[in-house]
Amino acid sequence: MICDICEGEMSHAFEHKVMAKHETSYWNCPKCGFMRVQDPYWIDEAYNESITSADTGLLARNISYSQKIIVLIDAFLETNGHFLDYAGGYGIFTRLMRDAGFSFFHQDPYTENIFAKDFVFKENEFPINAITCFECLEHLVNPIEELQKIFSISKNVFFSTSLKDIEVPDKSWTYFGFSHGQHISFYSSKSLNLLAKRFKLNVYTSGTLHFFTPLEIDSQKFKRLSRSATKRNHPFTSRNRAERIARRLLKSKC
Repeated sequence: MICDICEGEMSHAFEHKVMAKHETSYWNCPKCGFMRVQDPYWIDEAYNESITSADTGLLARNISYSQKIIVLIDAFLETNGHFLDYAGGYGIFTRLMRDAGFSFFHQDPYTENIFAKDFVFKENEFPINAITCFECLEHLVNPIEELQKIFSISKNVFFSTSLKDIEVPDKSWTYFGFSHGQHISFYSSKSLNLLAKRFKLNVYTSGTLHFFTPLEIDSQKFKRLSRSATKRNHPFTSRNRAERIARRLLKSKC
C-alpha cells in the first residue's frame, strides 16, 4: 500500500473491527508516520449521523478554538476580511466568530446548519482570507484531493487534529474512533510538514491546532498566542485576550 503523503511503502499495522462489526486493516507509513485504514467501505453507514454522539467535547471545543482563532487572526491576518468555517457542522463556530465581530461564513453539505443559516458560503462571492477546518483531516478518504479543494479557496487554513508519532499508537488511543468509524486518516508532525511542502506552504503547530499558510511567522509566537488566548494579563482584568479583541472589533463596527 502506497502512502498518500510521501508515496512511500506503508506497513501493515493491525486488524480491527470498526463499529463493532466491520473488519479492516490499518496501515502505517514508517517514513512519514501517516496512517490510514485500507478500505473504509462502511463510511456511508458511519455518517448516518454526521456528528457522532461520541463527540462529547463539541461545544467546549468550539468555544476554545473560537478564542484562539480570534487572537491568531488579529496577530497574523487582516481582521476585516472574510473567513470560512469549512465542514462547519451545526454552524456553532461561525456564529461565535460573527458574534465576536468577524465576517465568517459556513460550509457543510452533510450537516444541518442550525446556528448560521444566514451566513452560508457562496463560492466566488468574495475572496476568503482564511479558512478554519476543525476535526476534519482525520475524516478524509483522499487527503490530497480534499486539501486541493480547500487550498484553492484560501492558502491560510487553521486545522485541528490530534497527531501521532511515526510509530503505530497503541489500540487504546481514543482518536482511532473504532466505535463510530469516521476517523480513517491519522497524521504525524512529519506528515503535516510534508503536506505543507507539497502545497508550497508553511505549517505551525500548537497542540492540536495547526496553521497552514504562505506567511513566515514566529512559530513560538504562534504557540504562545494560541495558549494565552483565554488568559488575563493580571488578576484584576475583567476580560481575557480574545474577549478584549472581540470588544475592540465590535466597537469599531458601531
